[in-house]
Amino acid sequence: MGIAPLLSGPIGFGTAPLGNMFRAIPDAEAAATVQAAWDHGIRYFDTAPFYGAGLAELRLGEVLAAQPRDDYVLSTKVGRVILDEVEDPAARELGEKGGLFEHGRPNKIVNDYSADATMRSIEDSLTRLKTDRLDVVWVHDIAQDFYGDEWLAQYESARTGAFRTLDKLRAEGVIKAWGVGVNKVEPLELTLDLDEPRPDAFLLAGRYTLLDHDRALQRLLPGAAEQHVDIVVGGPYSSGILAGGTHFEYQQAPAEIIAKVERIKALAQDHGVGIKAAALQFSLAHTATAAVIPGATRPSRIAEDVAALGERIPAGFWAELREERLISPDAPVPTV
Repeated sequence: MGIAPLLSGPIGFGTAPLGNMFRAIPDAEAAATVQAAWDHGIRYFDTAPFYGAGLAELRLGEVLAAQPRDDYVLSTKVGRVILDEVEDPAARELGEKGGLFEHGRPNKIVNDYSADATMRSIEDSLTRLKTDRLDVVWVHDIAQDFYGDEWLAQYESARTGAFRTLDKLRAEGVIKAWGVGVNKVEPLELTLDLDEPRPDAFLLAGRYTLLDHDRALQRLLPGAAEQHVDIVVGGPYSSGILAGGTHFEYQQAPAEIIAKVERIKALAQDHGVGIKAAALQFSLAHTATAAVIPGATRPSRIAEDVAALGERIPAGFWAELREERLISPDAPVPTV
C-alpha cells in the first residue's frame, strides 16, 4: 500500500482554487497557473468534481490534455455527482463550508457515495479531464464539517459503496490507488480500523499544518505509518493564512489565528525564513507524509512554492517555535 512510489516528488498541485473558490478567476489565469505548475516540474495534480461543480476539472483537463498521459499522476474524488440542471451556488447547503464555491458553475451537486454514483462520478470526471484513466481516487468529505451529525451515516454509505467499488477497481488495475480525502481526522481513524477494504493513502486537508496538527500527530499519523498508508497533506497554508491570505478553515481568520500567524512570521523573519518554506517543510517532515499539494491561482505562486521546498531553515527557528508552544514538542521538523 501507499502512493509514494507513484509520485515523482514531494509537491503536487491542488486545484480547489481553480473552481473559483472565494473569487471568480479568469480562464486564462487558471490555465497559466496550471501551465506554470507543469513548467516548474510538478507532475502530481489533484482535483474534484466539487471544486466549482466541475470547473476545476474542466480547467485542469484543458491544460493537461496537451501533455503525455504517462508523464503525470492524476487524482480526483467521488461522492458528489454533477448534474446538467442548475441551482444557486450561493444557496447550497455545505455545512461549515457555506458559500465556498459560490463563484463556480451553477450545475446542481448531488451528494451520493453509492457504488453506482461512484462509477458515474468517475466516468464524468474522465470526460471533464479529457483523459482515459485516473491514477488515484479519493472518497470526498465524509466528515463532520460537511454533514454534521449525519456524517457517520454518510461514512457508512461510502464504506459499503464507494470504498468497495474503488477497492475492486484497484484490484482490476483500472486505478492504481484509492483513499479518503477529508478535512477532519476522525473519518481516517475509522478507516484505519477497518479490516477491509484497505486504502492506500489519505488526503488530509488542513489538519497537519503549522497551525493545526496536534490531533493528527497524536492519533492518526502513527497508525497510518504503521499500516503504510501514506498521507498527502492538502491545504498546507491553512486556507491561505500562511501564504499572505486572510482565510483560515475556508472562512475569514479569527483574531487568535491572526495573532499566532503574526508571531510565526516574526520568528521566521528573525531567522531569515520564508513562511511558505516553514509551512511546506513542516508538513513534509513526518515520515507518514508523502506529499503536499498547495493550491494557487496565479502562476507566480508556483515558483514560490517550488523554491520554498529547497530553502534552508535553521534549527534555531524550530527550537523557538517549540519554546513558544507554537508547534507541538513532539512534531518532527526538518533537519538541516
